[in-house]
Amino acid sequence: MPLISFVVPVYGVQGYLRECLDSILGQSFTDIEVIAVDDCSPDSSGEILAEYAARDARLRVITLGCNGGQGPARNRGLAEATGRYVWFVDSDDWLAEGALRAVVERLRATDPDVLIVDHARVHWHGRVDPSGPGRRFHLAPPVFTLAQWPDAIDILHVSWNKVVRRSLLARLGFAFRAGWYEDVPFTYQVLLAADRIALLDRICVNYRQRRRGAATRTPGDGHFAIFPSWAEVFDRFDDSRPGAERLRALLFRRMIWHFLKVRGNDSRLSPALRGRFFAEMTTHYRRCLPAGGYPCPTGIEGLKHRLVAGGRHRTFGALRLGFRVNALVTRALAGAVRRVSKPGRGALRRLRDVIVAVYYRACRWLPIDSRLALYAAYWYRGYACNPAAIYEKARELVPDVRGVWVVRRDRVDALPDGVAHVVAGSPAYYRALARAKWLINNVNWPNGVVKRPGSVHVMTHHGTPLKVMGLDQQAYPGGVRDPDFAGQLRRAGRWDFSVTANSFTTQMWERAYPCRYRTLETGYPRNDRLARATAADVAAARTRLRVAPDERVVLYAPTHREHHPGYHPPFDPEEFVEALGPRGRLLMRSHYFRDRAGPGPAIRPSARVRDVSAHPSVEEICLAADVLVTDYSSLMFDYAILDRPIVIYAPDWQAYRLVRGVYFDITAEPPGAVALTFPDLLDLFRTGSADDDAAAKARSQFRRRFCALEDGRAAERVVRRVLLDEAG
Repeated sequence: MPLISFVVPVYGVQGYLRECLDSILGQSFTDIEVIAVDDCSPDSSGEILAEYAARDARLRVITLGCNGGQGPARNRGLAEATGRYVWFVDSDDWLAEGALRAVVERLRATDPDVLIVDHARVHWHGRVDPSGPGRRFHLAPPVFTLAQWPDAIDILHVSWNKVVRRSLLARLGFAFRAGWYEDVPFTYQVLLAADRIALLDRICVNYRQRRRGAATRTPGDGHFAIFPSWAEVFDRFDDSRPGAERLRALLFRRMIWHFLKVRGNDSRLSPALRGRFFAEMTTHYRRCLPAGGYPCPTGIEGLKHRLVAGGRHRTFGALRLGFRVNALVTRALAGAVRRVSKPGRGALRRLRDVIVAVYYRACRWLPIDSRLALYAAYWYRGYACNPAAIYEKARELVPDVRGVWVVRRDRVDALPDGVAHVVAGSPAYYRALARAKWLINNVNWPNGVVKRPGSVHVMTHHGTPLKVMGLDQQAYPGGVRDPDFAGQLRRAGRWDFSVTANSFTTQMWERAYPCRYRTLETGYPRNDRLARATAADVAAARTRLRVAPDERVVLYAPTHREHHPGYHPPFDPEEFVEALGPRGRLLMRSHYFRDRAGPGPAIRPSARVRDVSAHPSVEEICLAADVLVTDYSSLMFDYAILDRPIVIYAPDWQAYRLVRGVYFDITAEPPGAVALTFPDLLDLFRTGSADDDAAAKARSQFRRRFCALEDGRAAERVVRRVLLDEAG
């Protein structure tokens, strides 16, 4: 029998589930079982659970045939639990490091029926707020009943901050309710029934404050479930217990506080529901009011209680409106003071900005052009990547839609013949931004771009992420280029569609960019060329790159280090080609940021070493190469489609993962052989280990995980769904 059974209900949390499971299974204390209940999750959560269960026998997965909600899922997990204690953990939260060891030590020291642990609210924008009641944990007796220390009533009424003796739940015959607010009866029934309660004055649970998707931020009449949940608390209240009168009064006050929290949150209740909700508040106030009264708060909070008691909803609304007006006026005055004191820019620059803003706003009064699709890639660097593949397929399938590219002035000459374009910053550029029906980009459009109603923004991205992105970068400040995470999410908030290459990428983007876009898990359009490539295509690519048919071509393509722009991996091209043998050829390609960050160390061209950084098509270079050597570049995920050898050369792996942050260990789950030093890299090629059986097996596993969708039709799927509005 394990000491603790974790019950984890799972639904729609593919972006957070790995972090939750890692935080439990990775703790130093191991005498546990984890029962994950897949509540018919519509995303890839089931695949993640199967992956974890395959490598850790402590995890058992229960898969439900239909979605029943968090309460019934917990009930199912509880029925399977065998541990002495049960801990219900939500699958979008995670345990703090060392939390489980601290919990076990506290359990052994106090032998409680219920152990309440402290938590912190971790907001999507990085702010961490400790719990308010947690500041009073040190005031509690080591072990107590609720009557002895009723302050525990005001600790957050959720199930995930309580480790409960399983026999207590069995004695109560407790079952979670369906619907929202199911934690309320759980919390107060176990606290009222417990003979021994203890606290752990340590943050054990990181309570994720999601930007979207949380029930507490979801509007609708589901919030009316709060009333039967609290009614259950009072219906089952035992008036014969010691201190019952006082406990009833304090629970009543807590109930009204909870009602007011929900009513006061406009993101939970639409205006049409607020009056009816307030009427229910009044009904339950009168129904549950203790005969001896209760300690009503003073001040404004007490006034709210009295308005609830009297059913005075209009007065309550007027009071809230007054507070809002006061807050708006205060903010407006503060903003005016800041603007007056803000140092000015040059007059000509300010005038230009005003003219551009006025012109762009005027263009937005023009009707949307239902036949215009605007394309861009890599911050207007030219014609490339997923947008280029979509553009080409759209010309074939939707010829009546006019495709126009945005490019920098210095990149106009690099455009293919016949591709219409506008120059970034020109009047034609702002007209196109304002009027395009479809805006397709592999990076975000600038901050000033306004998404018009009726326009469709498509984010294609430009790689499968190994390094952390978006909000996940908050944990790695040393590698952050853009610390304005709120601004990142405002830009991501314009997306209608997010194109991904595999389910792993879908999961990571959902966590890194929690916005209301629709994911198109289609494969990457730019990879269609690789997936469809024939022997003739490969021969043509090698001819254009002046590579002989019998040469062994290695492409070396390291990534850019945002946190270390002056860094260049230790790599001697001439020594490397010597290790390849007499027919070896080396192509070297720098990251596309090089044109902005300045040139790297000069590559001395020779008969066997060539810099192909300026070549317009990385896909063509991949077709020509027999082997890819890279470190952390997303190019490896694309090149794997070709099923050719890939070598990971990661001389700064430990520093990179600690400073920049990664989603998984590429040296433990690589697409082929791994070298951490340059001598090791040379040995791989001298001995043939770059493509031995072990490397081929690793590549096969990598391809199954990341390349399953790459069948050569990704661009068609995107065009049919986005431009032709075809379902499926």
